[in-house]
Amino acid sequence: MNHIAEQINRRTFVRQAASFTAAGAAALVLPTLKAEETRSDDPMRVPGALPRPYGERSPFEKATRLGGAGPGAPRGWGANAPDNYNSLTPFQDLHGIITPSSLHFERHHNGVPTIDPARHRLLIHGLVERPLVFTLEDLKRLPSVSRLAFIECAGNSWDGWGEARDFTVQETHGLMSTSEWTGVKLSTLLEATGIRREASWVLAEGSDAAGLDRSVPLTEDVLREAIVCYGQNGEALRPEQGYPVRLLLPGYEGNINVKWLRRLKLGSAPWMTRWETAKYTDLMPDGKAYQFSLVMEAKSVVTYPSGQRRLQPGFHEISGLAWSGRGRVAKVEVSVDGGRTWQSARLQEPVLPKCHTRFRLPWRWNGQEAILQSRCVDETGYVQPSREDLVKVRGTNAVYHYHAIQSWKVERDGRVRNIYA
Repeated sequence: MNHIAEQINRRTFVRQAASFTAAGAAALVLPTLKAEETRSDDPMRVPGALPRPYGERSPFEKATRLGGAGPGAPRGWGANAPDNYNSLTPFQDLHGIITPSSLHFERHHNGVPTIDPARHRLLIHGLVERPLVFTLEDLKRLPSVSRLAFIECAGNSWDGWGEARDFTVQETHGLMSTSEWTGVKLSTLLEATGIRREASWVLAEGSDAAGLDRSVPLTEDVLREAIVCYGQNGEALRPEQGYPVRLLLPGYEGNINVKWLRRLKLGSAPWMTRWETAKYTDLMPDGKAYQFSLVMEAKSVVTYPSGQRRLQPGFHEISGLAWSGRGRVAKVEVSVDGGRTWQSARLQEPVLPKCHTRFRLPWRWNGQEAILQSRCVDETGYVQPSREDLVKVRGTNAVYHYHAIQSWKVERDGRVRNIYA
């Protein structure tokens, strides 16, 4: 009898417990569910959007290109100036090394032309055996190549020659980007035309209203690496990036990577165009202008944390980009004390020649003042200089090719700002 009573009591307890749990759950959960049923922003309770003809990012992502003062403009010259043909890549908001095509920086000198690809032609002539004209379809039928490479405007970081201003990394370093570029090797086209032995330069001319043209030396690197491109990040070039055809010269300053390419003329000397005489030369301390300084030297920048961020004490991962126009990044060192001590950062794969390389370093901020810096060492052994060392050689009259170490100061309140150190 006691055993039977014990079984009944257990059943009663379980039944009562189950009843209490269900009632409690109903009291706690059901009103919540009922309220949620009326919410249209609950992704589990409303049908999702249908596929779109061309993909778009989430409406919650707000990274945009920023208009900026052009290289050589008076300091303080604003983004709304009538001849401002720049937009800056928001590196503070990006990940990895690839720049989305829609956020790739812009630099042009008389607007973006609208070019019908069916009517566009590329002429190759001069010191060649067989002058040829190529349509876009002709180029696409030829053997193609793809490679990742950065393009950096020669005026990127140009403000570094003056006084430090409270800038973001987008404003200090936004005139550069990395994409995957696809097209035909320049050497393939020159082979088809039969380049003459005495040809040592080529004039590249664009179809824009500025009539931009640049003299390109036919070095071994150029013949091995130059590409006449029609593709960017898996699709056609964007109009701002030279649609339908542009020249890619990995490691060379952005301006010589001529967009909207219409003509290549082979010759035995540079043409000394206005773009390599009046512009895109480096004014030295003695007043002389240094020409054809085409290769972009080893450079790096911390993108997080960077200008105008605000930090909380605790763990942070310092992250940034390094690159060199002379080859691969061999090492990146990071300092949190203004260059007194340095630590080797981890290089994130892939580490490719003449391409952005992502670096990372764990850091615990203790709430005290800190100065964050990075310096790049490329595979040639070249070490990115301090601003002091660069100015000793170059002075401060220059506009182009500023590649000194960037400094970000973290204040005690967590605010991060651009300084010289």
